[in-house]
Amino acid sequence: MLSGVFCSLVLLSSHGLFAQRIATLSYELDEDPVFAFPLSVNLDGITHLADSLIELVEINAGVPSSIAYQIHEDSGRTLHWMVAPGGGTKRTFEIRHRRGEAVASSLQVAMDDRAIYVRSRGRDLWQYNHAVNYPPEGVDPAYARSGFVHPMWSPTGKALTRIQPPDHYHHYGLWNPWTRAEFRGQTIDFWNLADRQGTVRFANTIARLQGPVFAGYQVLHEHVVLKDQPEPVVAMVEKQGTRIFAMDTNSDLYLADISISLNSATDDPVVLKEYRYGSLGWRTTEKWDRYNSEVITSEGKSRKDADGTLATWCIVQGEIDDDYASVIMMSSPTNYNHPEPLRIWPENQYDRGDMYANFAPTKNMDWIIAPGKAYELNYRFLVSSKKLSAEQAEKAWRNFAYPPKPTIQIHP
Repeated sequence: MLSGVFCSLVLLSSHGLFAQRIATLSYELDEDPVFAFPLSVNLDGITHLADSLIELVEINAGVPSSIAYQIHEDSGRTLHWMVAPGGGTKRTFEIRHRRGEAVASSLQVAMDDRAIYVRSRGRDLWQYNHAVNYPPEGVDPAYARSGFVHPMWSPTGKALTRIQPPDHYHHYGLWNPWTRAEFRGQTIDFWNLADRQGTVRFANTIARLQGPVFAGYQVLHEHVVLKDQPEPVVAMVEKQGTRIFAMDTNSDLYLADISISLNSATDDPVVLKEYRYGSLGWRTTEKWDRYNSEVITSEGKSRKDADGTLATWCIVQGEIDDDYASVIMMSSPTNYNHPEPLRIWPENQYDRGDMYANFAPTKNMDWIIAPGKAYELNYRFLVSSKKLSAEQAEKAWRNFAYPPKPTIQIHP
């Protein structure tokens, strides 16, 4: 009799545990990842259970452990989480009915009248400046600019960007203008501000996001024609979004996913003309030069020969003060003209070899931004406090470019 009761209790317990599962997500990875990277799955076809009633667990050697997740509307309700290194190539996750407290967020986004800040556990990682930043006194006010990232910090708090250097007052950290564009029969330069042909300006904050997996923002930029205009004319609008992914278990790195969506603002096309630089440019810290930093590209090029070559990723890294910092710039295979041409300053730039890096999709061909269509560019920056190898960069890029797809089992 006791044996029968025990069996019944076991069956009830097993049934109860089984009933808690909503779906199982199984992944086959090519290899155990070197760095954590984000995964996501659309929840619309899996469950309509409220966000607050969902829990995500990873099953490792049969043992479940609750992990951080975030649900966001990305063309549907989407579940996001990070895959950590060290779990092997066969990874199993379960979506369950919540039983415990949700994992608290260590990522925050804050905003004031000057900038948007992304922080992890109180440490600044990323600053997007929406206010107009004016050049130093005595410098042409045409160099004023809004809508750029500075500083981009290393995980240990080193600023990796530079703005308004005396050699190029129009350089603004990490920023996204185009150098030669054709609009209504005129050639417009949105990059070289002193020519007063055009500029790019912040127009609006669309969204701010934060959670235990990522924090970030989406903003609207206007590409403005000034040349021969009684009033500025907006030729092109740009939605720029950034999501910062970080894990509490690894303070040595974070990821910044940058999305850029371009639209013609009028019924006239904007032709982004072939030119040696333009689009997402990065003026690095003044503490990097040819003696203490290096460039490695996906095609095995170095700073000596990277300029003008094509790449899927590019490492820029070096010593900074008594520390080290590295960034892998990654281009999505869906980007225009991928693999993208690079603009890398030569080693003898200004004698000391100041560093500048740029994915320039129009370096060798035009790009037509036609009315009524959206054109997207997507990049990932892996920012680390350690020296990185080409092998590590290739693995990180593959997880960005070709994220694994799950086998989904939905439980009744």
